[in-house]
Amino acid sequence: MNENKQIIGTFEKVSFPTLGVKNVIAKIDTGAYTGAFHCTKIEEIEVDGSKELHFVPFNDSANAQTVSDYYSIPVKSSNGVTERRFVVRTKIVIQGTTYPIKLTLSNREGMKYEVLIGRRFLRKNNLVVDAAQFKK
Repeated sequence: MNENKQIIGTFEKVSFPTLGVKNVIAKIDTGAYTGAFHCTKIEEIEVDGSKELHFVPFNDSANAQTVSDYYSIPVKSSNGVTERRFVVRTKIVIQGTTYPIKLTLSNREGMKYEVLIGRRFLRKNNLVVDAAQFKK
């Protein structure tokens, strides 16, 4: 195996320091292209002629976020439904290493894991998934 590759498990404890989110379990999903981050109250608003995105990570109103660096893309879910989602750029910490990441914002309330990490991020950062590793 290439020495430059970092091995991670199918589930990892991750943090998002710039979003004030620490130690959540993320599902590492090689079948998903993009990653998803659970948020509620996702709303694009106009302030002084420019657009901003407001959202609440993990339904924690005390941690409401506002960003101006975002865009939207169409995302097809596993059940085949396509929807437009906002994408934000942030930082993620996995196994003590900080990486830049782009995540779609989605209400994942009914999902078992509130954070999903997709293969685009894994490939870009030379991360390899070992299903035998299970780090909760």
